[in-house]
Amino acid sequence: MSAVITESRQSPGLSDEHREILEQVDRFAHQHFWSLQERMDDDEWWPDDAFPKLGETGFLGVTAPAEYGGADLDFAASGLVLQAVARWNPSISLGILAHENLCLNNILHNADDELKRRYLPGMCAGTTVGCLSLTEPGAGSDALGGMATVARRDGDDFVLNGTKIYITNGPIADVSLVYAKTSPEKGAKGITAFVVETDSPGFTVAQKLVKMGMRGTQTAEIVLDDCRVPAENVVGEIDRGVQVVMSGLDLERVGLSYMILGIAERALELAVDYARDRRQFGRAIGEFQLVQGMIAEMYTDVEVLRSFCYDVGGEVSALEHGAARSRVHTRSAALVLQAGLMLMRVADHAVQVHGGSGYIWEMEVNRIYRAGKLLQIGAGTNEVRKLIVARELLGR
Repeated sequence: MSAVITESRQSPGLSDEHREILEQVDRFAHQHFWSLQERMDDDEWWPDDAFPKLGETGFLGVTAPAEYGGADLDFAASGLVLQAVARWNPSISLGILAHENLCLNNILHNADDELKRRYLPGMCAGTTVGCLSLTEPGAGSDALGGMATVARRDGDDFVLNGTKIYITNGPIADVSLVYAKTSPEKGAKGITAFVVETDSPGFTVAQKLVKMGMRGTQTAEIVLDDCRVPAENVVGEIDRGVQVVMSGLDLERVGLSYMILGIAERALELAVDYARDRRQFGRAIGEFQLVQGMIAEMYTDVEVLRSFCYDVGGEVSALEHGAARSRVHTRSAALVLQAGLMLMRVADHAVQVHGGSGYIWEMEVNRIYRAGKLLQIGAGTNEVRKLIVARELLGR
């Protein structure tokens, strides 16, 4: 383990148990996922055994109770899994976030016991892959108010019609947590959440989307065309889907921040190693003060984010689900705002340290730079994150 990455292990913000989790996942991800980066990026390829491997080692369903096959650990532990995997393969880490945080956790915290028993064991084992179907072509930042997908009651079923876009894990998912308006006249107050099996008639992956970065993570446009879903697959209450969405958004933002921390750690490590090895004018470029300045700024950004991330992650872990919502809501938005801004600064410096080689497609630092932009858009854009923080502070 490098000196740069060791900083997390030595952080006073981690317990001994958390340090052990971070080290175990770091070793596992380096061994199994690092070498896959280039192929995943070049071919937009996803390794079919990724989720089963993660499930076998207990790195999925981290917060789920043991009765469902989970590890029964706290939220911070799930963040550390994302951090460690992101160091070695950001695309796989993003896939975990969509599966674990956006789908599994929302089912865990909102579904009835029957739905949990039916779907969570497979998701914890990695044999059932999950995704979230929320965003639509005409509703991005206004995902709830602008939602056009509808669900019509028909006997013991609901019939869903609509289109979802930018769905992470969409092409490989077995189940999707789908949001649709059951009472369109109520607007955002008439939305319901459903667990939909992706082999259901009328559920179609219309296209796999080609992205600038995170190219290994499979992203889709999904069409629901008279897709019939049993009423028993409703998550939470009918017309109360907003509560399901909101129960997971803050956790998603914190989890995403852990992931960003892992990517930034790797960018710093790559820049330090290159500055030591690359020689110009008869000496290592790391001896030049301008390069040293970039390295120092990168290190400072990473350390600030680490402290903030572990602090908010620990706070979330100490709360019962949904408690102290206002404070966590504000801090999670502030955290992911800072994380996204910081990552692009760090990635930019890392590419600059690498010079011309950093601009080459197959370089790992180039993949980090391209991946980083998504993390200022997903889970709410930078602008939405700022609005959340400001409105929470001004409205108090």
